[in-house]
Amino acid sequence: MAVERKVLVKVPEVTAIFWVVKVLTTGMGETTSDFLIHREGVTNTAGLIAVVLIATAILAVALVLQVAADRYRPPVYWFAVLMVAITGTMAADGLHVELGVPYAVSTIVFSAVLAVLFFIWFRVEGTLSIHSITTRRRELFYWAVVMATFALGTAAGDFTAFALGWGFFASAVLFAAFFAFAFGAQRWLGMGEVAAFWFAYVVTRPLGASLADLFAGPKELGGLGYGYGPVSVLLLVVIVGCVAYLTLGRPREGTIDPAPVPDA
Repeated sequence: MAVERKVLVKVPEVTAIFWVVKVLTTGMGETTSDFLIHREGVTNTAGLIAVVLIATAILAVALVLQVAADRYRPPVYWFAVLMVAITGTMAADGLHVELGVPYAVSTIVFSAVLAVLFFIWFRVEGTLSIHSITTRRRELFYWAVVMATFALGTAAGDFTAFALGWGFFASAVLFAAFFAFAFGAQRWLGMGEVAAFWFAYVVTRPLGASLADLFAGPKELGGLGYGYGPVSVLLLVVIVGCVAYLTLGRPREGTIDPAPVPDA
């Protein structure tokens, strides 16, 4: 039987600032994707494909850096999350804009993809806890699930905002309520910690996107009209500040266990 040596934990501690940065990166992923796709010059399919390919290439580099890192390093980890947010938004929007797939259908499709990934991950590893991500294989499962959650969150947020006609503000309130429900259900209704975490993780994607669209989107779509570019820059500045704090102001996270574990 093959064995795989355990490595340092490669994901951050789940604290309040984790959720703050998660929402910020999802918001920037939404506005940056919209800025890149709708900016002047990207007016045809060829231009759109070029933008998506470039973003995908940067995502690949970010994930390689994250997987190659020897421990959790905030700049590397959150750069990967940000690129997942941008490309996940492009993937979900591309299905609707370029292929005409309804938001309801893409939400169902990405939900099924996420369910399959969870099933395989649990079947192979016996756990979905991020605290158990101490092997390379579990790390790859983790990032596959993260990418699926971002695509699903994008589709779900667009479904409520546009297909249902609720707009950005009502959508943000809805997903904020779902986010609060996850913690309330864990504390008072007996929901497991792992289930509560992943439920909250999924809904923070449309929550961050809805808030970002509220500020960046044009007024005719229900936004405040500050623009996708300016809002993206502002979010980037705040994210850099938070990541700098995580890098310099908090102790390094991660534990090591040199004992081999089965690689079934």
